[in-house]
Amino acid sequence: MGRGDLTDAEWERLRPFLPVGNGRCGRWWDHRQVIDGILHRVRTGVQWRDLLERFGPWKTVYERHRLWSAGGTWERLLQRLQASADAAGEIDWDISVDFTIVRAHQHAAGARTNPPPTPASKGRRDGTPGRNVVAESSRPPGGSGAGSEGLGRSRGRFTSKLHLSADGRCRPLSLILTAGQRADCTQFEPVLDKIRVPRPGPGRPRKKPDSLAADKAYSNGPVRQYLRRRGIRHTIPEKTDSQAARLRKGSRGGRPPTFDEDRYKKRNTVERAINRLKQHRAVVTRYDKRGYIYLGTATAAALTIWLRT
Repeated sequence: MGRGDLTDAEWERLRPFLPVGNGRCGRWWDHRQVIDGILHRVRTGVQWRDLLERFGPWKTVYERHRLWSAGGTWERLLQRLQASADAAGEIDWDISVDFTIVRAHQHAAGARTNPPPTPASKGRRDGTPGRNVVAESSRPPGGSGAGSEGLGRSRGRFTSKLHLSADGRCRPLSLILTAGQRADCTQFEPVLDKIRVPRPGPGRPRKKPDSLAADKAYSNGPVRQYLRRRGIRHTIPEKTDSQAARLRKGSRGGRPPTFDEDRYKKRNTVERAINRLKQHRAVVTRYDKRGYIYLGTATAAALTIWLRT
């Protein structure tokens, strides 16, 4: 076992959720060997062609990562690990929301205009994911310019932006990718809507946290109305200009929003989750041309955080 590879305990936690062959399309190359190759690239940022020989053919490793990113397999694996942790009572549902800027390498530019089609197939009758369950969508997202690939121009020049939510133990719950110049508050609802932790038995996935904390970037009327509509207790500081405008209106300005200083101190959990994600060099610098592949890279990094926390 090399540095950064899955341990036996981590592999046993992940193995039951991996896709299996359906008997019609051949067999998967050894999952553990390929996943170790993917995680090695996510951790080091090495080019796919320069992967070590012990991980097998580099193209096999890359194609597995591309397919799993396009079909949402990385996201499903992450949700399964979250479901196991939730069933054991190991998720702190006092969550926080924030974003981080990611510098895009020059190799991230130049994606094809039209997205390539991906095959679609059904799983097995017994409910086990089939070989091609990784490609449920007929076409991956993106393919109509840099903006749709999550690339844009900001103060950091050529950048992307990762929006995420994290639980109280500094582990990502959901991830959204946008261009670097997109406003933070516009992705607040998509980030919360993407939280889906399946339950061990029948029933809908859990999507509602116990409480939420965010910084002033999310302090606006639509965000607070959305949280009140869903009945989510939240702690978001009020902006200075908003406070001044409310005071100028007098009684017509309404009551000031509640603010719990002790709860707000726990907002650093999302900052620490971002630091954990950026320990992976393929996350802290974007090399992937396609947005869905980079989002799969960030999700694979989040998967290792859940496996090792």
